[in-house]
Amino acid sequence: MVRKINLVQGDITQQDTDAIVNAANCSLMGGGGVDGAIHRAGGPEILAECRRIVAKQGRCPTGQAVITSAGNLKAKWVIHTVGPIWRGGNQQEDQLLENAYRNSLQIAQTHSIKSVSFPSISTGAYRFPVERAAAIALATVQQFLTDSTIEEVRFVLFDKATLDVYREELAKILN
Repeated sequence: MVRKINLVQGDITQQDTDAIVNAANCSLMGGGGVDGAIHRAGGPEILAECRRIVAKQGRCPTGQAVITSAGNLKAKWVIHTVGPIWRGGNQQEDQLLENAYRNSLQIAQTHSIKSVSFPSISTGAYRFPVERAAAIALATVQQFLTDSTIEEVRFVLFDKATLDVYREELAKILN
């Protein structure tokens, strides 16, 4: 079985993978950046499902993930994960970011999802350094894919600068 990691510059809301990952906040109620874009493009169905999840289990802790349908998006599912806010690197940020990726992939595998698109979690408003985040994201995904039914993980990066960082980090991992 071919398992691959792809890097593209683009809009995560336009991806045709089975699932897209939302860099959510712990309230799951939408926000800025990727989170707001996914909620706007997906429509009110996603927010309604997020409200039901929060009513049942409470807020989503940092590093954890939940799944909803994708509303009006091309994807079938949205996996909402909460990445860490960067506080200088001494507050378990690396481990929490790794957990966000791993738990998202675990949910995808549990739901027999074959393709997943990720944004660069926590590197926008949460200010996680992009180089460090890319290294964690790519290593976590590559390790997960070694024993997984997921066939493709696509990183959909908003700008060329971020794409270039991810390309450099992927080259390091593959060499």
